[in-house]
Amino acid sequence: MLTWGGGRVPARGSRAGTPRRLLTGTLLTLLVALAAPVPAAAPAAAEGPKPQCPPGQNDCSIWDDDPGTPGGPGGGRDTGGDTGGGAAPKCQWNGKPLPCYNEFLGWFNNADGCYYKLEEPQPAGTPEGKQWYLVTCNGGDLGDQHEELRDAPPPGYGAPPDPEELARRALASISLLPPRIAMAPRRNTGPGLVGLPVWMWASPGASYFGPISADEEDRGLRVEITAKVDRIVWTMGNGVKVTCADEGTPYDPKGPRAGKTSPDCGYDSGYLKADTYFVSATTYWSVTWHGGGESGVIAQTRTSGTIPIEIDELQVVTR
Repeated sequence: MLTWGGGRVPARGSRAGTPRRLLTGTLLTLLVALAAPVPAAAPAAAEGPKPQCPPGQNDCSIWDDDPGTPGGPGGGRDTGGDTGGGAAPKCQWNGKPLPCYNEFLGWFNNADGCYYKLEEPQPAGTPEGKQWYLVTCNGGDLGDQHEELRDAPPPGYGAPPDPEELARRALASISLLPPRIAMAPRRNTGPGLVGLPVWMWASPGASYFGPISADEEDRGLRVEITAKVDRIVWTMGNGVKVTCADEGTPYDPKGPRAGKTSPDCGYDSGYLKADTYFVSATTYWSVTWHGGGESGVIAQTRTSGTIPIEIDELQVVTR
């Protein structure tokens, strides 16, 4: 019986007005620190360091292309999956992705990990052909600031907003959740049987499958994004993978298809031998963006936790 349920210039020396300017800079630093949103923690990874999110962004995986997050029924952890696509962030320091421009700190220089902001107004006595910059190093550490006299700005200074970076910022403001998966047969209603079809489905909703839209604007450039799942790939625990176009249909033990194959997302041939299998699923997101006369796609994946499914042999009773 089948049982289942549903080059840098050295820093200058002291000069007149420095204490006042440093006090002003300190006050500005405090204001920045108070005004800046507290970075949200990155999703926990099974191994390795945890990346820090840029200020105001809650999902670091859109910067470091993390394959997914733990979650879903069964309390499993991230199974790995394929890494998300898209170009690597253009600005980063010690593996931490950073915005290339910060309205308080200026432009970021990948070569030395410092932000540069032109001091305005320039102090009296500044040598002709040179300019003073407030430099914030160590990837934007407000405790690591100094003033620097330079012949020219560093590489990348004054660059216009990068549309893809704005797209990633917009994506970071939303949450792409790992799928919450379910199967029939279910562990709590009894095992399934060898050779009989298996149904798979996931919780619907925009956070799980999209579409979700968002936008980001910086210095007059506005970028819009739309994120949606293209497919969900089920790892059946026996080397088989099943690809479905959408979240699938929940199994109804009293419905017209009870005991039959799923209409849209199932392992129709069933398992070939009795065992306990651990199943997970990965959603593949496409994040399309456009703005500033450019467009592109940022690929992302999110992987569920694992759930067990028990399969028994079909018992034949003879007399």
